[in-house]
Amino acid sequence: MVTNVLYLGRVAYGTALELQRTLLEMRKTGRIDNTLLLLEHPPVITLGRNARLANVLAPPEFLAQRGVELFEIDRGGDVTFHGPGQLVAYPIFDLRSFEPKVGAVEYVRRLEEVLIRTCGDFGIGTQRIKGLTGVWTYALRNKPEAKIAAIGVHISRSVTTHGFALNVSTDLDFFSLIVPCGITGKPVTSMERELKKTIPLEEVATSASRNFGRVFNSQMLWLESLDDLLSQAATVTSQPPPSNEDTPARPPKELRDLRGDGSELA
Repeated sequence: MVTNVLYLGRVAYGTALELQRTLLEMRKTGRIDNTLLLLEHPPVITLGRNARLANVLAPPEFLAQRGVELFEIDRGGDVTFHGPGQLVAYPIFDLRSFEPKVGAVEYVRRLEEVLIRTCGDFGIGTQRIKGLTGVWTYALRNKPEAKIAAIGVHISRSVTTHGFALNVSTDLDFFSLIVPCGITGKPVTSMERELKKTIPLEEVATSASRNFGRVFNSQMLWLESLDDLLSQAATVTSQPPPSNEDTPARPPKELRDLRGDGSELA
């Protein structure tokens, strides 16, 4: 099995959301293989399906002053923050493509395993905590366990979107604007804080991709650009999509800008 990997750098949240929606429909119709998007976002707060607005502690005016966007989305979970220095992974996976088929709970456990192995590659010991989704550091003397990565997924007809966010060198002060994942009394940390040094995001992305391959038993195929992925879709079929297909004939303008041109989707 082959999984496409795209490292996109810093992408506006709304643009990445539209890209996920487009690739979701393309994966459902078999026009692309399983695909892993790796990127980071400008400052943004997202509210999942179970989110309480009260968990956003800062008023809209203050968020605007700090340049923080706010999105209500369809992933599971509560409130979380994304920002520079945070590795975000969006797997567009058809869970039926794995042998045996992967269920929703097992999928989340595998994402946690990817994160645990990735942190381990850099000498950071992490763990699961029963009843809490995500990955946490271990408690040490005078140092409580802290959340280093958050997970929130959406599954539509067995195809996944959204994913995880791993704090690499994130400005942790942003988390004071929210109650992270609706959990009080638990601190947030980053790889930089744990190691007391900065790690390039691309290096962590490479490690995460390698661990996705191991955990999901897949060959990871790095693509140079979004164009390469869309070209793959063009080779699958030259037939127009059915009349009830909701994959757009042209990607939104922001996606065309991300590609660097104005050409159409295949």
